[in-house]
Amino acid sequence: MIEVGRICIKNKGKEKGKKVVLVDIIDDKFVLIDGNVKRRKSNINHLKITPEKLDIAKNASSEEVNKIFKEKGILEEKKEAIKEKRPRIKGDRPKKLRPRKTKKDKASKNPKTKKQTDEDIVEQAMQKADEEITSKKE
Repeated sequence: MIEVGRICIKNKGKEKGKKVVLVDIIDDKFVLIDGNVKRRKSNINHLKITPEKLDIAKNASSEEVNKIFKEKGILEEKKEAIKEKRPRIKGDRPKKLRPRKTKKDKASKNPKTKKQTDEDIVEQAMQKADEEITSKKE
């Protein structure tokens, strides 16, 4: 059933639903396809095989395949991808729920990266001295 010239329909991927023709059989899982898609290797499981068959030679060029597709009326015109800009509508984007964190905010919350000020150093020294005094009393 799988043979060169057999028309198939892609049933997976971005080219789903497009008609292709088998140009070459690579191995038991992969074939070379061409037609309404860019010539490429495809998995046999991604193709739906039809009973239709075209008379083409093995490894026929893309021009030959397209010519036969046009004669049979199978070739679909490739649409140019035109990206239209849609007008901006107020409230189109979701509102930010909280303000953005800056590097300073992140650094102040992380104890490893927090810069010690002179007041912090004095306060720590005072706490150590208090702890030493209380430990000597006990």
